[in-house]
Amino acid sequence: MGEVEDVSNRMEAQLRVHAAEDDADLPLPALFDRASHLHSLASSSSLDQEGIRKGVDLLRRCDDMVSKLGLFSSNETKEDVSTANLKYLLVPYYLGEMTEQVEQEDRIPVLKASQDHLKEFISVCEALELIPEDELQLYRQGQSETGANRRAQKVARFKRQKAAETKLQEIKERKERRGRSLRATALSAPIEAGEEDDLEADGEEEREAWLATISLALCKAFDLVDMLKKEEEMLLAVKERKEKRMEMHLLEKC
Repeated sequence: MGEVEDVSNRMEAQLRVHAAEDDADLPLPALFDRASHLHSLASSSSLDQEGIRKGVDLLRRCDDMVSKLGLFSSNETKEDVSTANLKYLLVPYYLGEMTEQVEQEDRIPVLKASQDHLKEFISVCEALELIPEDELQLYRQGQSETGANRRAQKVARFKRQKAAETKLQEIKERKERRGRSLRATALSAPIEAGEEDDLEADGEEEREAWLATISLALCKAFDLVDMLKKEEEMLLAVKERKEKRMEMHLLEKC
């Protein structure tokens, strides 16, 4: 029964993707919402290649719009970025993740493009001072860092990832509790005095949630860049060996 429901859910997800209305003139918020929805489906393996390519296209357009609007400046820090704009920092990260899932005969260009998007995400976050200094140092040193230091950094990264996940869960639970409390209050008597405090709490929680989401994305981005780089190096080595064998074969014929 569970398998049937899972297949049904995937089919419904595909239908929603392919039956989507024309999005040519969507503003950035609506475009991002649609793109992030496709990214979420892709992350849960509920999207086919057509849907993935559609998501990549939407995210590229988001990236272009963010650039044209100049939402982020190199002389700003995270405190200067409005809560409403924080989510757009995730565009190149989502683009990197979805690009990696594109299937084509030559995978090397896909790996390169995915790494470029992820590095763009890391670079913007670095400029806004969203990355811990020890993580930055290891990232800049690349493969020159010792194995022991890299292992220690992976442990620290894992702890940051778990902390971000815990923070997001706490925020979700707080919002749910407040929602239940507000509904209970509304049933007894409307109270206007606390409405401003509730709005302020919502704004603070939204900012906390986006910052935690970005922190989580950074942890995953660093790991994914490492993984894709290794895969690219492996495929390049295989390609080089094939080319050498072909050269040897041609020389033997001569």
